[in-house]
Amino acid sequence: MTGPGQGSWQPDPEGRFEYRWFDGQQWTDQVSNQGQVSRAPLGAAPAPQSTERAQAPGQAQAQSQTQYQGGPAQQVPGGADGFSGISGDLVDGRFSEKEAKAIANQNSKLLRVRLGEPFMARQGSMVAYQGNVDFAFEGGGASKFIKKALTGEGLPLMRCQGQGDVFLAERSYDVHLLNLTNSGLSISGKNVLAFSTSLEWNIERVKGGSMVAGGLFNTTLRGTGWVALTTDGPPVVLNAAEAPTFADTNAVVAWSANLQTQLKTSFKAGALIGRGSGEAVQVSFYGNGFVIVQPSEGFQITATQ
Repeated sequence: MTGPGQGSWQPDPEGRFEYRWFDGQQWTDQVSNQGQVSRAPLGAAPAPQSTERAQAPGQAQAQSQTQYQGGPAQQVPGGADGFSGISGDLVDGRFSEKEAKAIANQNSKLLRVRLGEPFMARQGSMVAYQGNVDFAFEGGGASKFIKKALTGEGLPLMRCQGQGDVFLAERSYDVHLLNLTNSGLSISGKNVLAFSTSLEWNIERVKGGSMVAGGLFNTTLRGTGWVALTTDGPPVVLNAAEAPTFADTNAVVAWSANLQTQLKTSFKAGALIGRGSGEAVQVSFYGNGFVIVQPSEGFQITATQ
């Protein structure tokens, strides 16, 4: 039986979560769902009705050791609420982990992926994780390695697998999540944050020119799955079917893989358009599809004397 000071995880009396922490006298706002601990205010939940549902401290500890193997999350040492004695906006629940979807934005600059199937992520983009997660270098094979070396289209990847949650971010850039269904996306390698292993990826030559998105080549993702990309600020999404569409080569992030591309060079406005010195280059798009453009052309190059 659970006595005063002997807390334990109990089935959530409100039914909203798998477990809720009972501190021996009352229900707390600490909950566990699919092995993840978060905070959720309690409504008018009753106390446990019988000793059959109560757990001894040893049982609660045993359950804590099964985290990410189907059991509730780890018990706080001493049986106390881990947030006890601390208040403020950081611990009132508004910044708690969002668990509505397996793959979703935690906020505008942070992606959360709940591991089921392995996925690919940009090397160095992991900022936190919970659970048993393995990160392994993903080279993509000899052909992709050679293409990276020859084209400069860099996409350093790591394979993430295991059980738990992984949080990803890149330089506080905005994170956007897209779902592909038998479709393709051409994306600048520097804007790729993560994608599902169900997508086929390759470094391909961009048709119609020799200088697009930082080089002759872009990263293409095809198939069915999800991809998370980053933008330096809120982007604009242009419908190329409405009119011929042009974008600065450093500002364009991604476009529908079925669009036709071509380079447009401007000499007259070279000093005013883009960041070139005397010649401006834009990439043009034609066909049915969209173009994603960020409000940034990357790091500005300052000439030295």
